[in-house]
Order: sequence, then C-alpha cells, then structure tokens
Amino acid sequence: MKAIVCKQFGPPSALVFEELDDLTPKENEVIVQVKACGVNFPDTLIIQGLYQFKPELPFTPGSDIAGIVKEVGANITHVKSGDEVFGFVMHGGYAEEVAVPGNACFKKPPMMDFPIAASFMMAYGTSYHALKDRADLQSGETLLVLGASGGVGLAAVELGKLMGAKVIAAASNDQKLQLCEAYGADEIINYTDKDLKLKIKELTNGKGVDVIYDPVGGEYSEMAIRGMAWEGRYLVVGFAAGSIPKIPLNLALLKGCSIVGVFWGSFAVKTPKKNMQNTMELMQWHAEGKLKPHIHKIYPLEDSSSALKAMINREVKGKIVIQCS
Repeated sequence: MKAIVCKQFGPPSALVFEELDDLTPKENEVIVQVKACGVNFPDTLIIQGLYQFKPELPFTPGSDIAGIVKEVGANITHVKSGDEVFGFVMHGGYAEEVAVPGNACFKKPPMMDFPIAASFMMAYGTSYHALKDRADLQSGETLLVLGASGGVGLAAVELGKLMGAKVIAAASNDQKLQLCEAYGADEIINYTDKDLKLKIKELTNGKGVDVIYDPVGGEYSEMAIRGMAWEGRYLVVGFAAGSIPKIPLNLALLKGCSIVGVFWGSFAVKTPKKNMQNTMELMQWHAEGKLKPHIHKIYPLEDSSSALKAMINREVKGKIVIQCS
C-alpha cells in the first residue's frame, strides 16, 4: 500500500510518499481500505512533534477516515468485509489502508459520501462533546465561537444553533464570517478590526457570553474571557494560533466562571459508550439534514503536504480532505 510517512519531525515538506507492507488486523481491529481522510489542525502539530503526544517515528499522520472494510479481526462482529465505514485513529489515516480499533469504526450511512464521512468524526465529535458534556450548553444561552470558520469551529456554530443557543461567530476576515452566517451564526465579530471584549459586551447588552468555545488560543483568549458572563464556561479546545495563553486566574474568581478542558480523543477512548451515544445523535442529525460539513478542497494522497501547508497558513474554511484511493 502507498502512504504518507513522517520519518522525522518537521514541516509538511519533510513528509515522504512511499510504499509500505499491507496490514493484517489484530483481534479487535478492522482493516479499512481508505477512500478519504479528513485533515485536522492536530495533524500539523503531530508531524512537527508539537502535539500532546508524539508517535514513535516513523509514522503516518491522519485521524478521520472513511472507506471500505478489507478484513476484520477475530473479535469484530459489527462490521464485515465490504462494508462502507468511517472511523477514528490516533494516526495512520494518510494511507491506502489503516487499522481502526473496532470501537472506533462505524458503518457509514448510505447517503453520506466518503469525503463528508471523513470530515465528520473529529470536528463534530469534538464540538458536541465540548458543548454537551463539558459546557452543558442550555437553550437560550449565548455561545461565542472563536476560529468559527474552521472545521471544529463551524461544527460548533451548527451544533450551538441546534442546541438552542444564540451563537456569536468570531473569525479573522469577512469572507470567513460570511460562511459562519450561512451555517447559522446569529452575530459575527471580525476580531482583527474590533475590540473583542467590547464587541462581546455590545452584542450581549453588557451581560457577556455564557460559553466560549476556543480552538485558537493566543492573544484573543483572555479578551474573550473578559467578555464572559457570571458563571460562564470557557472551553479549552486547542491552540491553532500557535501559542498557549496564560490566563490570569483572578478572572475565574471575579466572574465565577469555569475553565474547562476538552480532549475528545481521550474521551472517546476512556468512555466509548458515551462517545457512541454522541455519535449516534450526530448521525441522526446528519440524516435529518441538520448537519453538513463544508468541504473546502480535496487533495490527492500524494499531495498531502500541500493540504497541511494550507491548514498551517489558515487558508481553509471548513474542512479539507485527502482522497486516498
């Protein structure tokens, strides 16, 4: 099989496109012939050795996959050879084959094509876990989404609306914000030319926002918290800006607010039943036409480095996908 291989930590240009041995499943694994793999911001960190964990070198990046079951392990009964599936792996998705843990491999709904299926799990799984399980977002509350035009951000905008919140989308340019409005944002903030705290206060009549969804980090995190309502919840999702903010803890005291970590990958592994329930709920919403990832561009497997460069350069609105076979 052909795959993208990271042999040394570094930029996307250091990745190698080469042939590897075909895979054989362990007893709790499913070997999937990959048709598409979603590109996520953590992929850009993993190849540089900057993510929360570092795989042993060499490894293949890529987490969100969709494809056709080639072979199953001895303990797998819920899918079989030939089934169309989607799933999640810690790494290995930028390849023609991948071994997926059985509890992270799901039958793909017939109406969901492979690029959409490969764009679904991490973005919607992360955002739904954040809003439902970590923030306990309630109908009528106000949700601020930073980096709202990205994959997880746009999913949070959609889900926030479905859950009955008033959604304020913040992004770095007006073109990105137009997409957020199309996905249901009630209000928008271009935080490159507005004072974020003051704009939040203006849009909430001085009250502040109840929940902040932050996959960006950097300079805007503290400003957002300063615009938070009493007993608000600030969700730490990621650091796409490249820097991890240092938040003055007196803000949590003064606002009676919570700073809450969101790590969907660990949640999915540690509590698979809860994750399965969330996934089924998301699948139902998709079947009803209420959720649909925005596909920015599809790249061939051999050009994966260009996809990662586009992600690093913040050129992407919604999701980009690697087409593997």
